[in-house]
Parts: sequence; C-alpha cells; structure tokens
Amino acid sequence: MDGRSIGDAMARAGHEQVVFVADRASELRAVIAIHSTALGPSLGGIRFWRYPSEADAVRDVLALSEAMTYKAAVAELHQGGGKAVVMVDDPDAPRSEALLRALGRAIDELGGRYIAAEDVGATTRDMDVIAEETPWVTGVAEERGGSGDPSPVTAVGVLHAMHAVCDEVFGDPSLRRRRVVVQGAGHVGAHLVALLRDSHADVAVADVNTSRASAVADEHGAEVVEHEHVLEQECDVLAPCALGGVTSLETVPRLRCRAIVGAANNQLTDPSVAGALAARGIVYAPDFVVNAGGIINIAEEFTGYSRERALKRAAAIGETTARVLRVARERGVTPEDAALELARGRLRTEAVPGGHWRPGDPAAWTDGQPLRTLRPGHP
Repeated sequence: MDGRSIGDAMARAGHEQVVFVADRASELRAVIAIHSTALGPSLGGIRFWRYPSEADAVRDVLALSEAMTYKAAVAELHQGGGKAVVMVDDPDAPRSEALLRALGRAIDELGGRYIAAEDVGATTRDMDVIAEETPWVTGVAEERGGSGDPSPVTAVGVLHAMHAVCDEVFGDPSLRRRRVVVQGAGHVGAHLVALLRDSHADVAVADVNTSRASAVADEHGAEVVEHEHVLEQECDVLAPCALGGVTSLETVPRLRCRAIVGAANNQLTDPSVAGALAARGIVYAPDFVVNAGGIINIAEEFTGYSRERALKRAAAIGETTARVLRVARERGVTPEDAALELARGRLRTEAVPGGHWRPGDPAAWTDGQPLRTLRPGHP
C-alpha cells in the first residue's frame, strides 16, 4: 500500500486523518487513524500487534477506525471513530515506559481529536502510563477517575445481544441449554464464558493459546474445542471474541451455527459475506452493535464514572440488537445493512457544526464549554 493508495482508501471510506508515528529511542512504530468526528471527538482502542507489514497495519487501522464510527453512532454516543495500531514483535510482552510515553505525546498533539482506549494487547497499566503524557486517554485506573478494564462491560453487552438474537431465531431469549461456542479466551471471551455459564448455557471455548482456553474452561465448567476447527462446531450461537476477519465467503459454507454474536471487531472479511450468511439462514448480529459495551463503559468517564450506569446502558445493547433485527426483517435487508443505515442516519442528522470536531470545541457533555479534560475532578 503506497502513499497514493492510502489516500485513495481514506477518501473512499471518508477518513479525516491518518498519522504515522515513529520514535527512534523507544522503537515506537504506530499509526493513528481518525475516521470521523462528525458526532464528536473520535475514540478507539490502541491495538498492540505483530503485523506482517506496515501495509497490513494501515489496512487494519483504517477498517477498525471506520467501524468505531458506526459503533458509536448506533450506540447513541456523541463521539466519532478512531483507532491506533502499534507494530510490535510480541503483543504479550510488556511495553516499555519510553514507548508508551512517546505514543502518549503523539496522541496529545492531536488535541483531543483522537481519544485513546484499550484494545487487543493493551492493559490498564499502558493507559496509566500514556496518561502521564496526555489527558486524551480512557480506561485508566479507577482511582484516577477512569473505568479500568472495559472487558467485563463489553461481555455484558454481548450477552444481552445474544438474548435478542435467540428471541429472533428461536422465539425464546433464554440461553438455557443453548450451545454457545466462544472463539477467544482473552479478556472479553473469558468474561463472556462466565456469564454464559451463569445463564445455564452449554459453553465451549477455543483459543490459539490452548493453555489459556483450558484455564478458562476449567474455571467455569466449559468444554475446550480445537482452535483450528472452531468454525465447524455445531452450535446455536458462535461468538467470535478474538481478532476479526473470521467469517469469509470461504468459511461460510463450513459454519454449523444458527447465529453469530460476538465481540470481535470486523468479523466479516467483505460486505458480501453478510448476504452469504443470510442465504444460509444464519443470523449475524453486526459486531459494531454487539460489542459497543466497551465504549459505552468509557463514555461514563466523561461525566464521572459509574459502573452501575455503564452496566445498565450496556444491557440496552439487547434492545438495540432487537431493533436492528426487526428493521432488517421488515425491509428485507441484512442486519449489517440495517445497522449501517441507522448509524449513517445519525451521522447525517446530528453532525456537529461544520461536520468535524476541532480541538477546543465543546463536546456533548461539557455544557457548551471547551473540552479540556475527560474526567471531572481529574487531570
């Protein structure tokens, strides 16, 4: 992907800004993408990942930031979509303080147009270090006014989306005795397994790290299935909770599920996959609807964090999912198309003056005052 094709890709998807970041001393190599600030400052997680090439990193950050725009819009939040990817050799290795501070300085230079959060490979400790350099970071420790790890709230949203999908598919929202296969035993996947077992579902879990899958399964009384064959598992609901791109035109024929409801971002490799799933009678709940619990949780930081409010709002993802499925059924379109239309409707009708949020502008939660800090009473 050369410079011209990056510009073309940005123009096609409507991206506002892409920033390449490098710091020789800490060996930081990162890309920050702002897709839209039409509804407010862009927000999205920082992903630490080993990419085959810089071009792969750029493709990922462009797709992820666009999805964040639609996620926030469908969730009725007043923020836009952004994302950052950091190219590392080992995503599980702790990051140096120097690298995190360099990333924090790069984020700070954007003046609030991009607000950072946790994503794959990131930790609350990472957010705390970044916050030493910039106020434009969320998910910091609760004693600093933050919300900490968003994974538990994300999992709650996924669970309620599953209830809505089960009601649509089976005429009963209950998960009792439903077989659910969770792909990914990381932060969200592990919490989701626990919630599903509490709901009396029959749960299986798979992970590229087999020891991690076994540990989660042992703790919650779930079954372990091989990661390589997770898509072929016969089940009521498949829950992708790892990386995206798991569902393609090639994998759709192998699926043996009735529905797909998971937390992974960008689960479909191509828009046409949504139609292929519908043709097979598989109900796909759009990932950017289902996994909005994380940014809903983060948004609570802006007015004074409350876990109770965050969980209540994440539970409403069930109602949003039901609405998307109803609109899809009534209009004869896929749930993906129905959700995108809802999101784009907000982007058209509720955009900030001028269509772009600028540093120093007010945000929806600042009562007309310039946005200077994210967390009341905290820097």
